[in-house]
Amino acid sequence: MSETECIARKWGNSLGIVIPTEIVQEEGIAENETITVIFHRRPKVKEFFGLLSDWKRPTEEIKKDMKKGWE
Repeated sequence: MSETECIARKWGNSLGIVIPTEIVQEEGIAENETITVIFHRRPKVKEFFGLLSDWKRPTEEIKKDMKKGWE
């Protein structure tokens, strides 16, 4: 199984991807052959902001917990 990055591009009313020649040759893909594509979109950084908004533990409390046993 091979892995590569592709860019989805407008193709009529749909989106299409181009499979690089190296992958086609390596996997032995033929024209009109049915293949399975697994999609994994890389998350954008802005999707991570706000994930811990309900985490309200004060920084000072965290620092005190970390210092326990060192004093």
